[in-house]
Amino acid sequence: MPAKPAAGGPALAMTRTQRLLTGLVPRAWAAAMEADSRRWMVRCHACGFARSIWELGGVRWKATGSSATWRRCPGCGARGRHTIERRDEAPPAGGV
Repeated sequence: MPAKPAAGGPALAMTRTQRLLTGLVPRAWAAAMEADSRRWMVRCHACGFARSIWELGGVRWKATGSSATWRRCPGCGARGRHTIERRDEAPPAGGV
């Protein structure tokens, strides 16, 4: 799998879905798609642990609003509700 460098972090391999979608659009759109997907955070209600949609292997581009999903948290291990919401400020240097 080809690796694509993360913003301020180590190189991470893109998922098949990410490769397909970014391969179908011009490079400028692909960069905007990745940047926008990195702003959308999935946050655990139990412990507050958050990861971007992009880090989870997804794409959320030009989306609005917020939603919720049910999943296992990699931070605390609990299964529960996770909120998906947009973070407009730049991510911290050491990750989330």
